[in-house]
Amino acid sequence: MSPACAFLPRQQYPLIDLIYFDAGGGHRASATALRTAAEQQRRPWQIRLINLRDVLEPADFIRHLTGVRSEDVYNAMLKFDLTAGVNPMLPLMRLLIRRTHRQNVTLLARHWMEPRPALVVSLIPHFNRAIFEGLRMADVRRNGIATPMVTIMTDLADCPPHFWIEAQEQFLICATAVAARQALAIGLDSQRVVRTSGMIVRPEFYIRQHISRGDERRRLGLNPGLPTGLVMFGGYGSRRMLTIARRIAESRQPIQLIFICGHNQYLRQQLTAMELPFGCHVEGFTQNVPYFMQLADFFIGKPGPGAISEALVSGLPVIVARNTSTMVQERYNAEWIVQNQLGIAIRSFSEIDKAVANMIDEEQSRRFRSHVAMLNNRAVFEIPEILDEIMAMPRACLAQQAVHAIS
Repeated sequence: MSPACAFLPRQQYPLIDLIYFDAGGGHRASATALRTAAEQQRRPWQIRLINLRDVLEPADFIRHLTGVRSEDVYNAMLKFDLTAGVNPMLPLMRLLIRRTHRQNVTLLARHWMEPRPALVVSLIPHFNRAIFEGLRMADVRRNGIATPMVTIMTDLADCPPHFWIEAQEQFLICATAVAARQALAIGLDSQRVVRTSGMIVRPEFYIRQHISRGDERRRLGLNPGLPTGLVMFGGYGSRRMLTIARRIAESRQPIQLIFICGHNQYLRQQLTAMELPFGCHVEGFTQNVPYFMQLADFFIGKPGPGAISEALVSGLPVIVARNTSTMVQERYNAEWIVQNQLGIAIRSFSEIDKAVANMIDEEQSRRFRSHVAMLNNRAVFEIPEILDEIMAMPRACLAQQAVHAIS
């Protein structure tokens, strides 16, 4: 992007559309984090966050049938800890997406007729073919010059077919060598596949608060010198947190735990009512997760890419579970943690006592922490420059896409 853009009136800045949806919280969080980083870098852009479901509402088959948005069904399953039921739903979800594909493309083409974006960035799976074809249909109806599209994967690996990566002339930004190989194997040009140093993490996780960990632990009723674990399972917690509390209580290990229950008030009440023989602090919903991570020595939770990336950026090795109830898109994350010696993956949280004993072993803890320290994930700050370079490419390099993209 030319430096001259910085001197244009704001309404003439290039328009960038960041596409997210609210099936889980990670896609919106990644889009918001990317916008924040671009604003901090004073990029001369107009950034528009677009919830794909608002655009595709007329094609939402489940909404028309039940009155409930399809993403609300998914979120209810997460809220009530029914992740084991998500995996069997995946083939049905793919079938519904195929059935509504042409309608989705038409709706997206209509959306992009005016105003025309300079760049479209998808931070979601499942719909990248429809996004690409809708964008190209709009391009053809205008002047045939293609608008570049980028998919930023918010998972560490793809779950083919038709999950994150599509065989189409677009750019892909990913965090791992596995994802890059998957993209090349499906036929993406190597010049269009860009690896970052990690996953998108909100910029505030990179800011160390000037606090005394010992004093803050005391303030929460904790021992300032004991190993401290942070237990977190998304915005609604999980009943597995009760299992973790019981197993640690039975093991009598010299640790303490901080539980973040999110919006699950019943879970918070249950944990608070337990007479636990170890120090613990039970928190409800909080926007200050970086603060609690700064007080902890290790993280316990599900292998969601957002939470584990936040923990690793905060310097915490992790303990996660991988089993049949783990969502298919999160299973590789547990393998990645073990392969890179960033923590421990167990089959069930009934084994958490053994994992914690391993985690607090002095030699093991030092090994995990040294590998965590080597990561240096700066992806959220790297991606704006990557997007800038893509927008600076001559449109002639992209023009032929608009001619044959729709079939």
